[in-house]
Amino acid sequence: MKLACQENLIPGSGLIEKWELLADAGWDGIELHGHGDGRFGERRGELKAARAAGVELPTVCVIMDHFIGDFDPVRRRDAIDNMKSLLSVMAEIEGYGAITPASYGIFSRRLPPYEPPRSPEGDRAVLLEGLGELGEHALGEGVVLLLEPLNRYEDHMVNTLAQASELCDAVGLDSVKVMGDVYHMNIEEDDLGDAIRRAGGHLAHMHLGDTNREHPGTGHLDFKAVFAALAGIGFTGHLAMECGIRGDARVVLPEVSRFLKEAM
Repeated sequence: MKLACQENLIPGSGLIEKWELLADAGWDGIELHGHGDGRFGERRGELKAARAAGVELPTVCVIMDHFIGDFDPVRRRDAIDNMKSLLSVMAEIEGYGAITPASYGIFSRRLPPYEPPRSPEGDRAVLLEGLGELGEHALGEGVVLLLEPLNRYEDHMVNTLAQASELCDAVGLDSVKVMGDVYHMNIEEDDLGDAIRRAGGHLAHMHLGDTNREHPGTGHLDFKAVFAALAGIGFTGHLAMECGIRGDARVVLPEVSRFLKEAM
């Protein structure tokens, strides 16, 4: 298992400077932010220069206000096209893959009006169509699409590793995998270790944050149990920190690296 950190959490004026600090702090990679409107593709020069300098860039996490499960077909189409761009750029820089949720913030069954404008069958059809198209694109590029379940207050479609795994099975492509975020899992999964074991080979990437969505060690999440379950399924991917940081990142990042490695 390897440790990564999202680029926005790392001090420094560019990826090479950020990497020098991060590597010295005991980390193994930088997870990128993939903004829409073609902005991630515009970073090709920067990303290729960073890779040439030895910066490890395994994954990119999409940053947009609409996603592959959007209710609006125009916004959904744009989200799929944006994800294709992210996947292609990651292939160019020899990365592993690109992360997307089904949606974020468009509806919650836990908040009024409680019933979404599209049926569960409609949700599933839309997701399978988008995941299939993106999976074929990822396969052609030699990278992986990573589907992230979110908690019930942020998305109504895919909340658990089991739901994401079932969609991967239905798509039937090795280029479509699941990523787990322990913050969301802490809300949605009855048992984090059991959820990881059941996901098995579908699970290819993880996001780390504590129960308070701050950096690991500030809450009460049992990271030892999570890492033991991951070791049990032979997980060898990246664990990327995606959360808040309390304090000076130059002090916190080496402390978190030590904390997580001890928990492993």
